[in-house]
Amino acid sequence: MNRFKAILERDLRKFIRNPLVVAMSVLMPVIYLVILGNSFQGELKRLPVAVVDQDKGPGAEWVMERLSALEAGPRTVEVIRVSSQGFAMEALREGVFKGVVIIPPGFSRDLARGSLAEIGLFLDNAETIAAATVQSAIARAVSEPGMEFVSVREERAGARLRPIEIYGKIDYDQTLIPGVVIMAIFLGAMTTGAFNIVMDRFLGVEESYFLTPLTKSDIVVGLVASGLLITTIIAVVVLFFSSLISGIYLWRLLTIDGFLLMLAVIVLSTLGLQGLMFVIMGRLNHPRIVGILGGFMNVIFFFPSGAIYPTESFPAWLKAFAIVNPETYSVHALRALMFKGAGFGAVKGDMAFLAVFAVLAVIAGTAAFKREL
Repeated sequence: MNRFKAILERDLRKFIRNPLVVAMSVLMPVIYLVILGNSFQGELKRLPVAVVDQDKGPGAEWVMERLSALEAGPRTVEVIRVSSQGFAMEALREGVFKGVVIIPPGFSRDLARGSLAEIGLFLDNAETIAAATVQSAIARAVSEPGMEFVSVREERAGARLRPIEIYGKIDYDQTLIPGVVIMAIFLGAMTTGAFNIVMDRFLGVEESYFLTPLTKSDIVVGLVASGLLITTIIAVVVLFFSSLISGIYLWRLLTIDGFLLMLAVIVLSTLGLQGLMFVIMGRLNHPRIVGILGGFMNVIFFFPSGAIYPTESFPAWLKAFAIVNPETYSVHALRALMFKGAGFGAVKGDMAFLAVFAVLAVIAGTAAFKREL
């Protein structure tokens, strides 16, 4: 019995003497609740939709009233009036809007005559959940004309929504591929680079570094480069097999330029996360803490990235975090390159952010790294 109590007491003391593990054990479930609870809020809300009114008649005003009611009531969409159809379609392809409503010339006239008046709805179906939500909400909003100037004899008059997906057929599991690739990058960054330093400290191997002329920069840059190579290969392999499993053939979908851009996004994303790991793990000395931090950081960075749930539907504070979350830009760039046939112009903003983040992360990781006992 005494031996049992001795083992029990020793293990409890070890746990209590590690305040970071104790704190994370308490905080992680709460943070999971906050992040996941606000990342998956059921119905999507505040999805930006552009409206191009080419009719300017009473029928168009009625459509705008119905859309405004949809915006003010269930708040499914945010309506933005746009004068140029070309600008609206370009912004739709860049992911600024989730849908573009076109009210064509003669819409009010067709309603008044008792003809079937069609409204065009262009959808960014690279995000299938958002596209389906926008289509369903707007279709319900304009399903009944309710026009005061339509006579009883013209009861067949009505507005019909014609949805048009601007890209080829994209299934939901296919839209998850960018998120899967980013998760592979995150896991690779967690198990290479800075993690090797933590294991060296835990095993006592790091003390041999003191016998060499290696500087902090030599160690950090060398391990980051090694982790970059390994993780990039892992990410490309995951991309290849996940695309095959979901029925996408990359050699048909991507040009050489598109593949090189995608590879550049993967490299920049990996480099940034490798540097970030040195910032966080540069002074850790036990792999148990790394394991706890891994789950915590995965939730923090992955779910608010837009990989599964549109960032437009996040509350304001989580949307603000998504703006500085590097994985948000990685997911957006990979999705644009894979499903939209985008070029450098469409992803240059994402790549610029990832490049700046990577440089700053590596510099900060070098500064945070501890090269002493």
